[in-house]
Amino acid sequence: MADVVVDQIDPKDTATIVHLNNQVFRPERDADFFERRLRNRVNPLVMVARIKTDAVGFFIGMELKPSVFFAWLVGVLPDARRGGIASQLMRSAGEWAKERGYRSIRFECTNRHRAMMHFGIAEDYEIIGIRWDPDRGENLLIFEQSLSTSISDD
Repeated sequence: MADVVVDQIDPKDTATIVHLNNQVFRPERDADFFERRLRNRVNPLVMVARIKTDAVGFFIGMELKPSVFFAWLVGVLPDARRGGIASQLMRSAGEWAKERGYRSIRFECTNRHRAMMHFGIAEDYEIIGIRWDPDRGENLLIFEQSLSTSISDD
């Protein structure tokens, strides 16, 4: 597992978010996209994973409902993948959410994102549903993990 430090950053630091997002995902997004998505959200959380001084991954989440924290976007730079960085980001987010009284953490992914599906299964998330996303034109799997028990360190 990579020697990573996970830092919480201000959700208004859109320059860092945009920079990391555009190295990981397509299409590229601008600051307005993230500002709109995070506007008026309850408990937005943005974290960055660093190896030494280099940012290698990020997490963006927010309250979905009073008992559920939603992991909206998690990304790791291509050269840093397969080192457990996404797992460390998700565990840090789960700990943060648990400290704030959330009972579970949830994420969604498409069938194309096999690595995220494998992650969810390996990290003891349950598949709790499926929903149609009209913007993508495909189904999303909904994964959720209870925060009442400790998050595994495996």
